[in-house]
Amino acid sequence: MAPPRPVLEQFPALRAWQRRALVEYLRRRDEDFLAVATPGAGKTTFALRIAAELLADGTVEAVTVVTPTEHLKNQWAAAGGAVGIQLDPTFRNSDVHSSADFHGAVLTYAQVGMAPEVHRRRTMTRRTLVILDEIHHAGDSRSWGDGVKGAFDQAVRRLMLTGTPFRSDENPIPFVRYERGSDGLQRSRADSTYGYSDGLRDGVVRPVIFLAYSGETRWRTSAGDELAARLGEPMTQDLIAQAWRTALDPTGEWMPQVLRAADARLTALRSHGMTDAGGLVIATDQQAARAYAKLIEQITGEKAVVVLSDDVGASGRIASFAASEQRWLVAVRMVSEGVDIPRLAVGVYATSASTPLFFAQAIGRFVRVRRPGETATVFLPSVEHLLGLASEMEAERDHVLGKPKNPDGLDDDLLERAQRTEEASGELEKRFEALSATAELDQVIFDGASFGTPVLTGTPEEEEYLGLPGLLTPDQVSLLLAKRQADQVAAERRRPPEPRAAEEPAQPAPPRTAGERRILLRRQLNGLVAARHHRTGLPHGKIHAELRRLCGGPPSAQATIEQLEERIATIQTL
Repeated sequence: MAPPRPVLEQFPALRAWQRRALVEYLRRRDEDFLAVATPGAGKTTFALRIAAELLADGTVEAVTVVTPTEHLKNQWAAAGGAVGIQLDPTFRNSDVHSSADFHGAVLTYAQVGMAPEVHRRRTMTRRTLVILDEIHHAGDSRSWGDGVKGAFDQAVRRLMLTGTPFRSDENPIPFVRYERGSDGLQRSRADSTYGYSDGLRDGVVRPVIFLAYSGETRWRTSAGDELAARLGEPMTQDLIAQAWRTALDPTGEWMPQVLRAADARLTALRSHGMTDAGGLVIATDQQAARAYAKLIEQITGEKAVVVLSDDVGASGRIASFAASEQRWLVAVRMVSEGVDIPRLAVGVYATSASTPLFFAQAIGRFVRVRRPGETATVFLPSVEHLLGLASEMEAERDHVLGKPKNPDGLDDDLLERAQRTEEASGELEKRFEALSATAELDQVIFDGASFGTPVLTGTPEEEEYLGLPGLLTPDQVSLLLAKRQADQVAAERRRPPEPRAAEEPAQPAPPRTAGERRILLRRQLNGLVAARHHRTGLPHGKIHAELRRLCGGPPSAQATIEQLEERIATIQTL
């Protein structure tokens, strides 16, 4: 016997954006509908309401949900069951047909790609709504894209969901509509869009504070040469990749110092109202993940939960962590997308992945709000490309086809090559050896603006930022960061100069490095922005955005010396 249809009157109340999108969907009644909504906005609830409407009025008889991971299958099935839509997360391709006990099944993109004909038959047997969760994954490989298209092109309705509708490649996403612009490039077109900035305005998502850590790094190349560089200073992409890898090495000092700071921030959040706040470390690989977990245990005295995609019981550990008050979770990529752990409030971005897509997915794990005023904090390496992504959290991107092959920022393939340990002539010869790395807080990024100047870890100056209250509105965050910065600059001015020995002749000051000049200019620009804020009442982020509009260039966290000088000159004339 078929399960009963869901009762619409018993469905939970929808948020404003969900109601608007639902009205638009029901008005148009198109076969395909793409809903883009920031992580944490409630895409699952919206999709299940669509499914309930279509099941209730007889438009469809069955529902198929396709997700990126096995864990998300269970998450969708639980969410569906809570509103009367029974979805089978255990369906296998060999089953051929869904059980009559369910309204439908939850699959993975890989599962569909392996046997699209099975799912094509299922779709044609009953009028079916197909919900394609994080639809950009259908472009991950040709087999996945072809499989999704072949399996579901006969579906009565297709609802595509994503929080990140862009990709770094030109693989077209099945069932997504592309429109050619005046520049000749084709861009994805969403039918409903609800971005991070919309969610912030409505209090649906948390504001994210980024703490960027730089530091001195040293490593040995395959030729035996020892190199040193300061993370965050202008370098070639290859040197950035090597310095970045050195910083993330678990045996160095950078990661223990950053993890210690992150745990202090977690403690501050727990003491300021978010009593069950949890932390997540996103690692590059499984070996690093296990090493970071050991560091966390040494620092906190409490074991961290380690989740690896090929471990039996990984989904269970995620669910157990979500329902517990344990402090730290360490994972590679399994929880970078879709996984719902609302209490995650502190993140450590300890991975080499640098694409806008992955970054947005990862940061999306920390923005799910539960009560007004909750904030999230993410610790990340002071790498120019990451700083830019952090500064542009509110930017809305589309998937673009036909753009020139000129990736903005770091090339993940280059990073992978630079960070790989290879075998040469059958011998385990390390082509790279991290020697040392130290960490210091370089800057704080919030709402597109940069605050603060570099301070050493473990100092009272760092503690001022780590101890920010956890329950704040976005405006309060900006005000507090501006005050911390003003106090920091004032303290530096009050600090007496170091005494010189009487007999030591005066020496001309050595020329400043590019990194030192950028720090001084950033400090000067931030001070001028703060002064204009006090005169006009405009938020710091809006002032920085106006300077970018007038002068061009990236956010101040990425800006070159020349760009900072131009903005300083411009703001002095406003």
